[in-house]
Amino acid sequence: MSETLTAIYDIVWSQWLVWLCLAAGLYFSVRLVFPQIRLLGRMAHEILHGEESDSGVSSFQALAISLSGRVGTGNIAGVATAIAMGGPGAVFWMWMVAFLGASTSFIESTLGQIYKERDDSGEYRGGPAYYIEKGLGQRWYGILFAIVSVLAMGLFMPGVQSNGIAEAMNSAWGVDPLWVAIIVVIALAFIVVGGIKRIATFASMVVPFMAVGYIVLALIVLVVNISEVPGVLKLVFSSAFGMDSALGGILGATIAWGVKRGIYSNEAGQGTGPHAAAAAEVSHPAKQGLVQAFAVYIDTLFVCSATAFMILSTGMYEVFDEKNGEALLLEGPAEVHGAAAGPSYTQAALDTVFHGLGGSFVAIALLFFAFTTIVAYYYMAETNMTYLFRNASPMARAVAVRLVQLVILLATAYGAVQSAADAWTLGDIGVGLMAWLNIIAILILQGPAVKALKDYQRQLKEGRDPQFDPREVGISNADFWVDRVEGRFRKGQGEAVVTGTDGAHPTGLR
Repeated sequence: MSETLTAIYDIVWSQWLVWLCLAAGLYFSVRLVFPQIRLLGRMAHEILHGEESDSGVSSFQALAISLSGRVGTGNIAGVATAIAMGGPGAVFWMWMVAFLGASTSFIESTLGQIYKERDDSGEYRGGPAYYIEKGLGQRWYGILFAIVSVLAMGLFMPGVQSNGIAEAMNSAWGVDPLWVAIIVVIALAFIVVGGIKRIATFASMVVPFMAVGYIVLALIVLVVNISEVPGVLKLVFSSAFGMDSALGGILGATIAWGVKRGIYSNEAGQGTGPHAAAAAEVSHPAKQGLVQAFAVYIDTLFVCSATAFMILSTGMYEVFDEKNGEALLLEGPAEVHGAAAGPSYTQAALDTVFHGLGGSFVAIALLFFAFTTIVAYYYMAETNMTYLFRNASPMARAVAVRLVQLVILLATAYGAVQSAADAWTLGDIGVGLMAWLNIIAILILQGPAVKALKDYQRQLKEGRDPQFDPREVGISNADFWVDRVEGRFRKGQGEAVVTGTDGAHPTGLR
């Protein structure tokens, strides 16, 4: 089983995907004139001034749902693995993926908003499957993405998160993984049956708390080791370009692991962000595109960097030769020497300041990070299953949703008790397949997102709160937005409120 998974992984995660992710991010950044820098102020504005309706969640709640999917085991265990297999320079390439990926995230999330739909229950649904079908006119491609997403989010990836929880709790408190599986599955079942509103409420309460708390701990470790920070920065940049004498021979691994773990963590281009973006109540698609672009920064530049600097400033890591698995550099202290790269590195780093409590801190952080990520995975799996069955009978759709719930609960339980290596390999395969399908799609379909940004900026210059009419910018098949402009909403699912001076643009849903 392990050998088969490794063979599939090597095909999916060839160098072609690594360079495709970087090239796409660079291309979108140049074409959009680096909105990740130029529009930072607007990102903050849209996060703080979002709306909410019976059909859609607020921009902040959609951001929280997205971050709950992005901020997970990858921010702790994934960063440690990147350093172990690619050296400290991998951290730089994670930053680069985040910087360039912010523009990729804008494109895909804006497309998610443009081509979203309202389902039978009145909730907004959208994502790559929807914009591939409506924007590209390729339903077979949309179906393929939806199937891959259901398998990845519902079956492959939950095990990575539950495995991280189980490993951390076993290391910290000696808790049997079986008990971890039982507790996590019960809590997960309670959340997922409540639909998007319960998921959004849960995420908006938990995600800010967990992210801020973790970063505060990291800052305390950095303050204690402040004298090491200049050396850490020098090491990160020198090894990122193969200039470190001991690490120059693994430059390829440095870039590959930095990009892989960066994509796994911040998910830019993977196609996950558009699902949450589509659920938001906004008056213009570009608004949520900017919000989701900022989510990439929070995930990688803040949370991942917190983990990296804790590990590097305390020296609690080793670097291995990926080809033979032998220690290549910096055979770490007893706390990490010979230990599998993962949460143990972060635990050891925290122990240098909070003596004997590192394991407990990491276990608690992973519990929150990973659990919220599994919740987000469920929402994305359900959205894609809804897409696959949206033309079927209500009974068939209900059965399909229940099947997704059952599968993700079983996958979560199994992941908690299986080997970490197999869990990560399955997760990487799922991420890689989604990234291949989505990046190719948005490279072809980028035009509507670019038009939306230009329209958004034009209206801002005119002193207006941007309102979107796809017909004004030549975008077709954006039926939801046409209905919104003309006030055609089904009774009981929100009504357009027209308050514009020309009567042409509704300002929101109530």
